[in-house]
Amino acid sequence: MQSTTIAVDLAKSVFQIAVSRHPGKVSESHRLSRSQFLRFFAERQPALVVLEACGTAHHWARELRALGHEVRLLPPHAVRPYVHRNKTDRADAEALLEAQRNERIHSVPVKSLSQQALAGLHRLRSAWMADRTARINLVRGLLRELGLTIPVGARHVVVQTLGLLEKVPEPLRPALSAACEEIGEFEARIAAVEKQLRVLAKQTPVVERLQTIPGVGLLTATALVALVGDIERFPTSRHFASYLGLTPREHSSGLRRRLGAISKAGDAYLRTLLVHGARSALLAARRREHPDRLRRWALRLQGLRGHNRAAIALANKLARIVWAVWRHDARFESRPVST
Repeated sequence: MQSTTIAVDLAKSVFQIAVSRHPGKVSESHRLSRSQFLRFFAERQPALVVLEACGTAHHWARELRALGHEVRLLPPHAVRPYVHRNKTDRADAEALLEAQRNERIHSVPVKSLSQQALAGLHRLRSAWMADRTARINLVRGLLRELGLTIPVGARHVVVQTLGLLEKVPEPLRPALSAACEEIGEFEARIAAVEKQLRVLAKQTPVVERLQTIPGVGLLTATALVALVGDIERFPTSRHFASYLGLTPREHSSGLRRRLGAISKAGDAYLRTLLVHGARSALLAARRREHPDRLRRWALRLQGLRGHNRAAIALANKLARIVWAVWRHDARFESRPVST
């Protein structure tokens, strides 16, 4: 049976197309503008369309599926080794055809509009958090140069700065006041995004179940739903933890097995949220009079290996629990320590 595979090198305005009817051979090559792109596929018989999981890929994947085509998204880092010699649009499209034939390359699931909206809220919040931190550090640094210090804690910066304006040289006062206003604006935007996330969380049952896990709050649960999508694609909890980069990097040969630090593969934002959640869970466990089995295990590991290693190990454990709760549609139930 003859099957057609169409590879598309996506861009903002010019799309490179490579059509293959026989494995390893390019039958057609096209260079289309943005206005010609969907019309080209609307006139084609249903085929397998291969895209790189880059910017706008999920949008075009949904559009192509609506036209009856099967769409597969490939991770860019897995496609790059198939580019021969110089990088061009044509070489990129042909590399997609070759990478598609490798069954070991796992495709990226196509995100829905709701998933992308949720992920967009997280990106906006993360960007505003970075801008807020930058303004706070800038204000602290300027005042420190003038011999004025502010207590530790972001909540003190605006109040303390406004109270110290009289001790600041006149030319600097308006700028510092404007910086304090910016900090307040960023905090208001962040609070508005978090309020919107809480509304969306109530409409998503899996988010509520994920929040029953220690160390998994609103941000982590909604980010998991937005960026992971379908949990069924991970056969085991270890696969899921490995996807998040929370399993050891291995460098083994022969009879010698070497396990190093975590691989840090996958989405850095998700991994950061899980690690911070694990740190929070560790601190909370120390305040509990009777910690459950999970927290007791984490505290014992902290005593043996230190806080940082225990936090990473707990983050790995939390990722595995997330997989189980999500996969089996169950709530997390803490188990008391058996006596």
